[in-house]
Amino acid sequence: MTFSILSFDNKTGVFAAAAATGSLCVGGWVLRGDIESGLVASQGTAPSTFWRDDAVRAMYRGQTARNAVEAVTSDDPGKGHRQLIALDRSGATHGFTGANSVPYAGHLTQQRLAVAGNMLEGPEVLAAMVTAAQTCTDGPDRKMLQVLNTARLAGGDSRGLLSAAMLVLAPDRPPLDLRIDYSDDPIADLEKLYLRTRTSPYFDWLAEVPVLENKVCAPQ
Repeated sequence: MTFSILSFDNKTGVFAAAAATGSLCVGGWVLRGDIESGLVASQGTAPSTFWRDDAVRAMYRGQTARNAVEAVTSDDPGKGHRQLIALDRSGATHGFTGANSVPYAGHLTQQRLAVAGNMLEGPEVLAAMVTAAQTCTDGPDRKMLQVLNTARLAGGDSRGLLSAAMLVLAPDRPPLDLRIDYSDDPIADLEKLYLRTRTSPYFDWLAEVPVLENKVCAPQ
């Protein structure tokens, strides 16, 4: 049904995530994050938006990815049909794949990188995503697009794809939160949308938006 990736570059402080699925609106359902918390992908045959949002809030309060994942998944009676991966602000990751997830389903986690998928052609899809993320020398935006394309070529969602999304959070620029909610070729359309964000007048306007490096904190 869905494959997703979360990553963090400790040299630049950039968090990047992407996902694609054979259903609608993957960005709205799966990906969440902010640069002061980290990233989360919540998915599955019955994904929990509570898992997604609660995990982000927990990491904002300083919990590790492991603690956040374990806290939100432990007592949920529907967890067998759900998946969750998280990456905290230190780059640590953790994941959960429910026992009743539609095969092939699984996740791979390591420092600064996590991938997950369900209803995939096989485990080779996740392995290919990790390899692509580790070997791509492009910037985080294009790396996420390459990972999605690599997953698609490795088999991807066994039903084909209908939606794709990308979320990039950097300390020196505004968030890049792009979503293709319905398309016959969502990854290609996501790349087209990304390229439009790099052109005027949208790209010029981004210089007016506050970023983490110049954030004004509210008085305590």
